[in-house]
Amino acid sequence: MSPDNPPSRTPAGDAFTALVVQILRLNGHLIAAGDALARPAGQSSARWQVMGVVEHGPATVAQVARALGITRQSVQRVADLLEGDGLAEYAPNPADRRADLLQLTDAGRAALRTIQSAQRRWADALGAEIGEDALRQAGEVLGRVAEVVGRGIHEE
Repeated sequence: MSPDNPPSRTPAGDAFTALVVQILRLNGHLIAAGDALARPAGQSSARWQVMGVVEHGPATVAQVARALGITRQSVQRVADLLEGDGLAEYAPNPADRRADLLQLTDAGRAALRTIQSAQRRWADALGAEIGEDALRQAGEVLGRVAEVVGRGIHEE
């Protein structure tokens, strides 16, 4: 085997690779769509994601990062920007004095409601075009892929 002639994958490996390419392509489209949906509220998809996690209750930056599957440092940067804009605030964490809790302010909740309203209209239109059954089936497959890939990461 030479670098110019790598070993071939199995048909299942080829199918998995093709799926990953489509997921990465979709990810780019979803980030762009998220930015467009969040823009009228003066936000980005990254800010929207963090606000969406803490919408349900205060969380540490590390908890938000785990929920989103991204680094703590990237969440910290966004959380600090949200705080600077008055959309979120840090509160003492009774469980750990070293890790404050991030929570939305009233202004943050209002911005999030604006984004969520636009997202509902967008999701309803796309859902109708693609079809509920197909989307549920795709969601099940992607859930299984996430489970298997995630398990492989944690076993290394």
